[in-house]
Amino acid sequence: MTTYVLALDQGTTSSRALLFNRRAQVVALEQMEFRQYYPQPGRVEHDAEEIWNTQLAVARACLRKAGVSASEVAAVGVTNQRETTVIWDRRTGVPIAPAVVWQDRRTSDVCEALMSAGEAPLVTGKTGLRIDPYFSATKIAWLLDNVPGARARAERGELAFGTIDTWLMWKLTGGALHATDVSNASRTLLCDLRTGQWDDELLQLFNVPETLLPEIVPSSDVLGYTDPELFGAPIPIAGVAGDQQAATFGQACFEPGCAKNTYGTGGFLLMNVGETPRESLHRLIATAGWRLDEDPTQYALEGSVFIAGAVVQWLRDGLQFFKSAEEIESLARSVPDSDGVYLVPAFVGLGAPHWDSDARGLIVGLTRGTTRAHIARAALDGIAFQCAEVLDAMQRDAHTPLKELRVDGGASRNNLLMQFQADISGVPVIRPAITETTALGAAFLAGLATGVWTDCSEIASMWRVDRVFEPAMSQDQRDTLMNQWTRAVGRARKWNQ
Repeated sequence: MTTYVLALDQGTTSSRALLFNRRAQVVALEQMEFRQYYPQPGRVEHDAEEIWNTQLAVARACLRKAGVSASEVAAVGVTNQRETTVIWDRRTGVPIAPAVVWQDRRTSDVCEALMSAGEAPLVTGKTGLRIDPYFSATKIAWLLDNVPGARARAERGELAFGTIDTWLMWKLTGGALHATDVSNASRTLLCDLRTGQWDDELLQLFNVPETLLPEIVPSSDVLGYTDPELFGAPIPIAGVAGDQQAATFGQACFEPGCAKNTYGTGGFLLMNVGETPRESLHRLIATAGWRLDEDPTQYALEGSVFIAGAVVQWLRDGLQFFKSAEEIESLARSVPDSDGVYLVPAFVGLGAPHWDSDARGLIVGLTRGTTRAHIARAALDGIAFQCAEVLDAMQRDAHTPLKELRVDGGASRNNLLMQFQADISGVPVIRPAITETTALGAAFLAGLATGVWTDCSEIASMWRVDRVFEPAMSQDQRDTLMNQWTRAVGRARKWNQ
């Protein structure tokens, strides 16, 4: 009997399911987009029930497409958009409000007040994170304080909190499992990075009742079983990690110093730093990578770009530049460069290394000769410029130049973008043969716990290169373009001053 692993890849704009065989090949893939809600400027919400319904639908469709029964699936791995916050009724399983998405900035004032009160050193020292609306803690408190009766219900133990991994595992097990792994817990501002446990001092600071919280579990272990009614037979849930940590695992970045960039809705660069968390001196964050059963936690440095692929969606849906996201490459290639146009996609502020909630997107350098193609080219360049800033900070923290950058995610298939990323960063960009590394990482974590794969060495042996993009830009040209980009970012940060 052939053994398969089912990966549930729940992202910011779509729910996906991928079935992998023992050779880590994609046997079937299904995807469904779901609705994005923008009730006010700076606010982003999801319907958690819609997330669950689409995720279940694509999982079932994936098995049907492959002609595979639940009994042939060794394990389910879950990977998820991180920090997005759901609170639901423990008895009914119904969310008390829309999910507050990681991009949401509604708690900016709360975060600024905490920083003004001098709490940043305590929080960063314990969590490796910055006090920022990006993370879950202030989102939880906002929901408790703004949904009538929620705080009292939480203190009575009637409510449950979870990031999307926790929500999905709760639903998959019919409410039997309320858990999160260390990689997701480390993104809440409530978990001590070194102990991997919820921290009482942080819970008090952010005013979050411990009764809400899930159990923190390993990223690779048999955690529970799916409700038999969902797929026809119970399947072990054996792997879970936040999407960026899962992608790092799927890219086989098992050695300290190995780095990857995922181009999704945002852009996320992670570098493995080993078994000891490293504090960033250049405005990056420290995060848990993964923990395999009883092994020590692996840690990473991370730089998060809030808007990457989402700028392409904006050009498609908001400005109607093209009908499909794939068309941007041919449009951008129709001009030799952006002709001095710079697009800073600070639609929800700027992430690392700026961390500016008030920044807003802008396009500068427009002339009468500017065309849609120039703006499309500037949008792709803007993705690469942002990632280059993070990569520079990462190398400074690591005290050593990177030899290569491994890439994945939807936009990594854009050759024009990948070549410009190599040029502006000054390092080879390596795209693997399997770019579905987020789902693959979740599958690997689940398969390790159930004997589909024996160890990380076997997994590393399956990583294959598709294409290497070598930098071909002079240092002078690189410096000139980065200086112009820095000026554009400066204007985006001062838009409301």
